[in-house]
Amino acid sequence: MKNGKKLGLTTKIFIGLLSGMVVGIIMNLFVPSSYVRDTVLVDGIFQVVGSGFIRLMKMLVVPLVFCSLVCGASAIGDTKAIGKVGGRTIVFYLATTALAVSVAISVASLIRPGIGLKLDDIEAGNVAVADKTSVADTLLNIIPENPFQSMANGIMLQVIVFALIVGILLAKMGERAELISNFMNQCNDLMMEMTGFVMSFAPIGVFFLIAKTFSNLGFDAFLPLLKYMGSVVLALFVQCFVMYMILLVLFTGLNPIKFIKKFFPVMVFAFSTSTSNATIPLNIETLEEKMGVSRRLSSFTIPLGATINMDGTSIMQGVAVVFAAQAYGIHLGMTGYLTVIATATLASVGTAGIPSVGLVTLSMVFTSVGLPVEAIGLIMGIDRILDMLRTAVNVTGDAVCTTIVAHQNGSMDRDTFNDVAKATE
Repeated sequence: MKNGKKLGLTTKIFIGLLSGMVVGIIMNLFVPSSYVRDTVLVDGIFQVVGSGFIRLMKMLVVPLVFCSLVCGASAIGDTKAIGKVGGRTIVFYLATTALAVSVAISVASLIRPGIGLKLDDIEAGNVAVADKTSVADTLLNIIPENPFQSMANGIMLQVIVFALIVGILLAKMGERAELISNFMNQCNDLMMEMTGFVMSFAPIGVFFLIAKTFSNLGFDAFLPLLKYMGSVVLALFVQCFVMYMILLVLFTGLNPIKFIKKFFPVMVFAFSTSTSNATIPLNIETLEEKMGVSRRLSSFTIPLGATINMDGTSIMQGVAVVFAAQAYGIHLGMTGYLTVIATATLASVGTAGIPSVGLVTLSMVFTSVGLPVEAIGLIMGIDRILDMLRTAVNVTGDAVCTTIVAHQNGSMDRDTFNDVAKATE
């Protein structure tokens, strides 16, 4: 039909997920084991196409994270114009992100979503557990001896540190490094386009990855996936409606119910678009007109938050790590979880505010603790459903932080916030 509405990527991925599940279950229950089923289809076509898509995602990780972080750090370097406000905002954003990952790991550890899945039966021989290292060595390993070697080997914590240093110094040099800054921005735009290009193949990749998984597991994979979704949703709820509101009350004394009521339309918009960047104008307008926050301040903190404050994405990464570790029977321990918190927090500094990029950086978090990247394929199909919820949490965190900083800086009109009529406009 000419006037028919084109299917969005989310719908296509969801169709790929359901189709893959149906095909996989049919293969598992009704197609007898044979050369065609096992070698040609499951370990042949399904494996090659699915793993090929995973390789495309892994291809993006280093250049995407490096370019995004350099550009993000360059923007952070401009905070001198705002003085203490900028530094306070950045610290708060990073602290809430670390808190979000901790909440996610705690919730997932209680629900234990990966128990019973036993993915090691499928990917046996591909699972590599990182060697245990001391805390001192872990800290020293963050500093790259050769940043280009770190990029080539995918040692992402070292890549992150190098990118942050480059970005901060580019901001400090100003016009002297304008050519390089423009080049990095163009590279970042290129990587965003490439991410969109790769993600356009996601429905196909998801279909074959899920079909392969369910061909081997059948119905056994349903309960762990539901538990994974439940863990992410619960962690997002705790972060958004408990942790953020506690921080709001502690630092400002404002009524959290009023805040949620006034900000809820922005949350709905973020949910529907799945992109923090698209929500920036509405977020700033709502903070000014309904919360009484100075536009001068929010015009800095909200775009900054869309760059470095990805609490919802970090929650997904924390739950996914626990899910994959349990599914593969890998014990991470306290050092492993601290590494996840540090990696996810630093990675959030450069995560772009567009759909699906969190899945790309998730492979970096997996690599940092020795988890197989292939596990991402199992959660990819349902991730776009959760992505909408994550975006709503991301923009709420930006608004809560901005409100707190505005209150502490004297850049907020409390009468506007307490005006009940503003909540219904």
